[in-house]
Amino acid sequence: MKRLLTTAALACALVVPAAADARYREIGAVDSSVKPSCPADPCQAIGRVTGYMNRLGSRKKPFRIPHSGYITAWTIHLGAPDASQIDFFTNLFGGPSQARVGIVRPGKKRKRQGRAHRLLQQTPVEELDDYFGSSPTFALAKPLRVKPGNYVALTVPTWAPALGLGLARDNSWLSSRQPDCENVSQRAATQSVGGIRHYGCAYRTARLLYSVTYVPDPRPTKR
Repeated sequence: MKRLLTTAALACALVVPAAADARYREIGAVDSSVKPSCPADPCQAIGRVTGYMNRLGSRKKPFRIPHSGYITAWTIHLGAPDASQIDFFTNLFGGPSQARVGIVRPGKKRKRQGRAHRLLQQTPVEELDDYFGSSPTFALAKPLRVKPGNYVALTVPTWAPALGLGLARDNSWLSSRQPDCENVSQRAATQSVGGIRHYGCAYRTARLLYSVTYVPDPRPTKR
């Protein structure tokens, strides 16, 4: 009997962490069928921009925070550009591959140059060259506090091979570029906390390949 009780107690102990982890959610989980464009020819990368997915198929505003909570980690899915492609992007965008995520709050009114977004906070910049061809996850030493209506955006100060192409038209992302949406070399990355930038360009049939780990605040049960 003692052995049975010990076994039962151990089984319960193993169940507890799984139940606790159920509160974590991945926002923007990337389907395994969506691949970064690199090293295909042409290889396309994200450059000098901040943006977030505005639609993922049937999901509208997938990176909008529904409840107060914390962002505790973020993941980026990287292609594996070859040496010549790496040299091209490094020279074009002025440095090695880098990225970070930030929390932005869109304004209520849309203007001709796009909707204004204020950058509320952001993670440290991560160097990506050592992770090409993989999907690194960066845990945050200091989680980002988020509130309902905030969006989690990807910021690329230089360039990142994390762009999926050739998708259905109900995949679109909104960027901080404006007004020349075809000028992908313009310096449009939003990196000054408190700063405001108009997001004036939307791109269809493409996807920014990142996701974040989100922990919502617990909901009180006491009435």
